[in-house]
Amino acid sequence: MTKLKDLKTRFMEDPEFRKEYARADEEYALVEALVRARTEAKLTQAELARRLGTTQSAIARLEGGRVSPSFATLRRYAEATGTRLTVGLERVAG
Repeated sequence: MTKLKDLKTRFMEDPEFRKEYARADEEYALVEALVRARTEAKLTQAELARRLGTTQSAIARLEGGRVSPSFATLRRYAEATGTRLTVGLERVAG
């Protein structure tokens, strides 16, 4: 049986797979930051939804990575959790 680690190593040899893996990793980092901000603010999804004037299910979709939030939504989310939204661009090697 192939181990997951070995399978990932083999797939990472493919440049297209590496590119998509990096993209997914970046999206996961955003989702993780959203959830961390909410939990550190000691808010439930329902409490945050009330602050944003939306529903708990909308917050769940956002934190689940099932929607692509607008900049305005991210800014409002940050304000509601007592955090500050920062955005950056980095030069890609190559």
